[in-house]
Amino acid sequence: MRIANAALALLLSSRGNSFFARRGTAAAVSAFGFSSPPPSYHHLSSHQQHQRQRSPWTLSPASSCNKSKNIIGERKAALFMTSTLNSLRGGSAAASFSSTTCSSSTALNSAVAEEQSTSEPVVNYRKDYEALPFFVNKINMDFKITDGKTTVTTELFIDANPDSASLKHKDLNLDGEEDAVKLLSLQINGVDAIKDEDYEIKPGKLVLKSSALSSTSTTKVTTTVEVIPEENTQLSGLYKSGPMYCTQCEATGFRRITYYPDRPDNMAVFERVRIEADKENYPVLLGNGNLMESGDLEDGRHYSVWSDPFPKPSYLFCIVAGNLGSIRDTYQTTSGRNVQLEIFSEKENVGKLDYAMESLKRSMKWDEDKFGLEYDLGIYNIVAVNDFNMGAMENKGLNVFNTAYVLADPATATDSDYERVEGVIGHEYFHNWTGNRVTCRDWFQLTLKEGLTVFRDQEFSGDMGSNAVKRIEDVRGLRGRQFNEDAGPMSHPIRPDSYINMDNFYTATVYSKGAEVIRMYNTLLTPAGFRKGMDLYFERHDGSGVTCDDFRSAMADANGVDLDQFGLWYSTSGTPTVTYSSSYDAESGTFSLTLSQKSNSDDPLHIPVSVGLIDKESGEEVVPTKVLELKEATQTFEFTDIKGDVVPSILRGFSAPVKVVPESGVVDESSLAFLAAKDTDGFNKWESGQRLFTSLIFQTMDDKQSEQTLSFVNEAFIQTLTSENMSDYSIQAYALTPPTESTLAEELDVVDPVALRQARGSVKKAIARKFQTEIRAKYDELTAAMEAESGEFKVDATSVGRRRLRNVLLDYLCSIKETAEEQKAAAELATAQYNAATGMTDKIAALAALSSMDGEGADARDAAIQKFYDDANGDALVLDKWFAVQATADLPDVLDRVKALTKHSDFTLSNPNRCRSLVSVFATNAAPFHAENGDGYSFVGGIVAELDKINPQIASRVAGSLIQWKRYDEKRGQLMKGELEKLVSMKPISDNLFEVVSRGLK
Repeated sequence: MRIANAALALLLSSRGNSFFARRGTAAAVSAFGFSSPPPSYHHLSSHQQHQRQRSPWTLSPASSCNKSKNIIGERKAALFMTSTLNSLRGGSAAASFSSTTCSSSTALNSAVAEEQSTSEPVVNYRKDYEALPFFVNKINMDFKITDGKTTVTTELFIDANPDSASLKHKDLNLDGEEDAVKLLSLQINGVDAIKDEDYEIKPGKLVLKSSALSSTSTTKVTTTVEVIPEENTQLSGLYKSGPMYCTQCEATGFRRITYYPDRPDNMAVFERVRIEADKENYPVLLGNGNLMESGDLEDGRHYSVWSDPFPKPSYLFCIVAGNLGSIRDTYQTTSGRNVQLEIFSEKENVGKLDYAMESLKRSMKWDEDKFGLEYDLGIYNIVAVNDFNMGAMENKGLNVFNTAYVLADPATATDSDYERVEGVIGHEYFHNWTGNRVTCRDWFQLTLKEGLTVFRDQEFSGDMGSNAVKRIEDVRGLRGRQFNEDAGPMSHPIRPDSYINMDNFYTATVYSKGAEVIRMYNTLLTPAGFRKGMDLYFERHDGSGVTCDDFRSAMADANGVDLDQFGLWYSTSGTPTVTYSSSYDAESGTFSLTLSQKSNSDDPLHIPVSVGLIDKESGEEVVPTKVLELKEATQTFEFTDIKGDVVPSILRGFSAPVKVVPESGVVDESSLAFLAAKDTDGFNKWESGQRLFTSLIFQTMDDKQSEQTLSFVNEAFIQTLTSENMSDYSIQAYALTPPTESTLAEELDVVDPVALRQARGSVKKAIARKFQTEIRAKYDELTAAMEAESGEFKVDATSVGRRRLRNVLLDYLCSIKETAEEQKAAAELATAQYNAATGMTDKIAALAALSSMDGEGADARDAAIQKFYDDANGDALVLDKWFAVQATADLPDVLDRVKALTKHSDFTLSNPNRCRSLVSVFATNAAPFHAENGDGYSFVGGIVAELDKINPQIASRVAGSLIQWKRYDEKRGQLMKGELEKLVSMKPISDNLFEVVSRGLK
């Protein structure tokens, strides 16, 4: 599953303009819930994504009755909050709760509800993992969907666990949530079960007594339950969303459908899943696996039967019933099998599905070529609907997507939207092997499937476009968001040791840093060695739920190497630092490079550091990239037969997720300027220029600007702008763009967001003024080239890069707006691009530039904003862009504008994408959000409090913008802390929100 969302998509779509450049992907990801993306990533896949987004897009906020249905969980959280506050504040607090709740037809009984209401949240520990005493090896299900009620009959075929003799006499817990599932009947081997003798019902589970289960033969357990999808506003399990029914089961949604051991290590064959519904309203009935039969029934109803021959955990289960349109295609695998491909959406969106289909076929071909992995079923279905508020989910043979990750046409999708569609389609497809065929044993191992699959989708996207560009984009996101996460109160290893609510650990660390750990395997073992390890991994574990250690063992055994020390990456939180120093002995021709490491690990990590050497005199590379394995606290590496002094290019390709700093603490700017001009490694060439930008911006903040630094930056800028040797427009665009505010903030001990924006803006404006003629000439040259190629819209690397570069230049030109004349000229330029735009990429870049204009540019700004809204004509994804652009405006009254937009008829907190597009995006607009008067904090804090009653997952993610209070000055920090204290003292408060804010207060 990919952790990403539609509003993040909007942020990513604005690359090259002030909207993206000031905040960057990382800041976007932070507000959008990578507690974060990505995700992607994108994808962002994706359990964190769909668990965050449980409130339906088109449903109004829950009624008071619906709200009270969550009283059990709220009481539970309040009890835990009270006891924790006791320790936090050093005092005592007594809890007092109202016993008034709404009656629910799906509640099991009052005794269970009462027991649940007085239980505290459970902390889950990785060390406490215990295998099941019995496994469900096969399951059959029958869904009878009617308006207002769905009946689910389930047959479980249960066998004793042969590997757990000591557990055979233990009871089997079947998970089930009492606010969603009502038990109608229970039979064991065809005989009605006796309550308390054969089974018990406890909060959150149905307990099958070991005495009722055979230890030597298969036991058949049949349950019939009733669920009410129309009342399931959590969007977890089976729920009604607009005109369709669908399911979302990762991580623990299946227990909201029926009673089952809802954990990833129980992999069963879903042999027969029958779906029945009204044919006129729900003509499309879909399930996992292959379609076995379908037909009509009496009273205008119909059915379909699906079978998935491959064992899978319950989180991969899915059904869909709706009135959908589709496009179809076929794919022939390497072995010659034909796979039927079909992508469904609501009928009005069918015309926007072609690119998703092309991306799917490219993904299938790439996985065959790269890893020898073929698709294993005869059908591959994707469903995308407007009212599905998750990112994307890899359900076996039946992926479910938010429309933001499937729909694409030039009028509504940016280049980044197209890139994301391709990447997320790939991510979910690649899960078929890395996540479905081999899954994680328990949720602590989540990075096993997500980190690995993120790495695979990154490699796929790079191969489809530019690997150098993709690497820069991924590292920008990692540094801005994941490094920030590592430095804050939610810091955790990629394999957490404990959690209260798993929703809070679908994070940038698990996904993005997890992908970097996988990349280090690839670096250390070489791509060929990595492929050997993957082959052995599948050979050993196909059809199983395994651990991160199992993956590491496969890599080690396949290559005959010891990776025990490398395993420390899985248990170490925080971002390691690598320091360096060097010397050259001319007499012996030896260049010595000393590396030291510091991390939160008690023992040294195994860090691959890719290094190359560039001759100082000739600028030629004298030592190509070599991987140095840093395994001690300090190591010195010697390079012999070096004919002259050299400049080292360290951490090429960002070979490890670490910070690299000189041992002296003093940045050698002359070496950076040299590498920016001469380095043969594309990443480090870009990185050197970024570090020069950083030095100049920080000098400007301290009012100590160095003429030498300014000269280095200006020279690097004009050389990059006018170079005839740069064949990749996207690389050129990124090299010309200063580091984002979020990336710069990671370099500061105490962050002053207002001063940082002013300093970055000052440097950008100075460059724009100095090279205004050259920038405009390049802008006009690119415009002419684009006009000459008018016609078919292209998303190839050249076309995308050209648009990206031109929009970076537009941002520079529009930053010159101090005088009335300059304001008018900037507004005219941006308006001209807006009016001439033939696609969303150029239109949204122009709108972003206009949105921050004032004075003589204000009328043009307002006209463009209104025109964009009118042209959207109600398109939800386009309107998300409209809200987000205004939330990131660099205007003195932006908070007032955002508050006004919360009253707009198209805004609702019950739609997660819409909520994020305004509220979360505003929280990434650092200067106004961190205004010294604290108004930004109180606005977001108030929204979080309201959101927690509607969608706790979204609330906890938005609250993440407040938890880094220790990184700011005393006044700002105390104001942020004050909002956290208000939130943590709420009664009731969800587990999701409590876990985040209570950790934030530590």
